[in-house]
Amino acid sequence: MLTMHLIDALDAEILLTLDRDPQATVLSLSRTLGVARNTVHARLRRLANDGSLAPFSQRVRTEALGLPLIAFISISISQSVSDKAVAALQNIPEIIEMHATTGDADLLAKVAAKDPADLHRVTNAMLAIDGVVRTSTAMSLVEVMPTRTLPLLQAATRK
Repeated sequence: MLTMHLIDALDAEILLTLDRDPQATVLSLSRTLGVARNTVHARLRRLANDGSLAPFSQRVRTEALGLPLIAFISISISQSVSDKAVAALQNIPEIIEMHATTGDADLLAKVAAKDPADLHRVTNAMLAIDGVVRTSTAMSLVEVMPTRTLPLLQAATRK
């Protein structure tokens, strides 16, 4: 298991600078921030190795993959086979995010699909999994605010 370190002000500055210029070199980062090149390199390596940074593939927009429809599906599962059901759900590529939740359902899945018919196919695949009892789907009409951490990084620079 990885031990994630808290991002400090310098880490946040490095990441904000990379956000503005994703192709910045370690040398240019060190010059921009007024920090030794080895310090920037070590910080980036630590952030990558300890799990602080999400995989690069998470930056890919589903629309670019031909999957413009986003839906949120609440999933109720039988507790006696929950591990197997979760493992089987993870094998459905259109499920791009999944959380265990409190409330009426056990899981909340974010799903990408081509269109409503494709979403129906994905939902049926979910329901075909042993242990999935019920689903409830809410289609996203418009993404009014994407996942963001920029304001959190900006706040971290002021700590």
